[in-house]
Amino acid sequence: MTQNRVLIAGGGIGGLALALTLHQIGVPCTLFESIAELRPLGVGINLQPNAVRELAAMGIGEAEMDAVGIAAKEWALVGLNGKDIYSEPRGKSAGYHWHQYAVHRGRFHLLLYAHVLERLGPDAVRLGQKVTGYTQQADGSVVAHVTLNDGTVVDEHGALLIGADGIHSSVRAQMHPDQPPIRWGGTLMWRGTARGVPIRTGSSFVGLGTHRHRVVIYPISAPDEDGLADINWIAEQTYDATHDWTKTGWFRPCELADFAHHFDGFVYDWLDLPALLARSDVAYENPMIDRDPIPTWVDGPVALIGDAAHPMYPTGSNGASQAIVDARTLGRCFIEHGVNAQALAAFDAELCGPVGQLAMRNRGAGPFGLLNLVDERCGGTFDNIDDVIPEAERRQFMLAYQTAAGFARDALNAAPPIIAEGARVEERQGHDTVA
Repeated sequence: MTQNRVLIAGGGIGGLALALTLHQIGVPCTLFESIAELRPLGVGINLQPNAVRELAAMGIGEAEMDAVGIAAKEWALVGLNGKDIYSEPRGKSAGYHWHQYAVHRGRFHLLLYAHVLERLGPDAVRLGQKVTGYTQQADGSVVAHVTLNDGTVVDEHGALLIGADGIHSSVRAQMHPDQPPIRWGGTLMWRGTARGVPIRTGSSFVGLGTHRHRVVIYPISAPDEDGLADINWIAEQTYDATHDWTKTGWFRPCELADFAHHFDGFVYDWLDLPALLARSDVAYENPMIDRDPIPTWVDGPVALIGDAAHPMYPTGSNGASQAIVDARTLGRCFIEHGVNAQALAAFDAELCGPVGQLAMRNRGAGPFGLLNLVDERCGGTFDNIDDVIPEAERRQFMLAYQTAAGFARDALNAAPPIIAEGARVEERQGHDTVA
């Protein structure tokens, strides 16, 4: 099946998930990653049950996930006055068949990478090589133009090219040369981890504050013998349009003194945020950025997945989850249509529009939109949240988001896996068929 080789631009979560999926269904691939050495970069991310289901289908089960994170038990929003706005159980605690995991992004990334090397072999991954463009061929195949670290450009031939190369995607830039620039909505995020005692359930995701000034905290490891865990924190401040966000790098290391004073008032009997921040080994600054949705993720034998296709604000905690779902959905389309442009078109028709709408929900604050409603109705101060937003309205708000993001409990529990167990793409007499 060498003529069916799929080229993957980018070795992030989406690209690695696609490589594992292609190996599972019998499609050869080669992955190109610009970084010369993969390291455990980043801090905490959440993986929703729809993605955890797919990881299990790829042979990555709870024992391995427990080694890089912790199963989440609760999602909660708390007002700046320290009073609950909304809370709900998550994962198996909420009746899902699968956990929601809070993981260290870097350790999870390296877990996927280790599985790719073990299953596909080291020759399937080309580090220090960046896909910088492509040329479609008359026979329907594609040539990827790959720039090596020394500046040399080489051509790689494949049946298809999948751009999983992130928000600054070179593949997307060629596919949509007139796309609008990256959009900043006014919010800066500072991120880090610190050792601390987990609050509430011991594995709670807590958003605390207002729609313009808040912090998110959750553990990404099980407590040690002293009751301490790695606590992921994200501190956010929204500015006006005159603030120069372009001086902010993506995961730029910064000093706590640059921002911690914005959160001096976040002290409660159950949380001392300034003290938690002070225990952090490192802090990173990020602008909260995304891109406007594009009308298609496909250009003939070329397609986009993950942040290359739909970069979105992290307000819904589902960017990584959607990248995994992208990879699995694309794999199912290969099973149904073969390794060809028809499969890419089917993938595009299924996901491009709905996921673009999801990205716009996240731009509009996603599930944190409840904080906006609280601010609109009472200025953020309340004695009883039911007098501001009735419980039924709060739950319907959250269900609407979960449905749009593909992890509403009852629908997900009842749905079959994206790829049926044992399904593979086989080549018989020169044609792709389902085995």
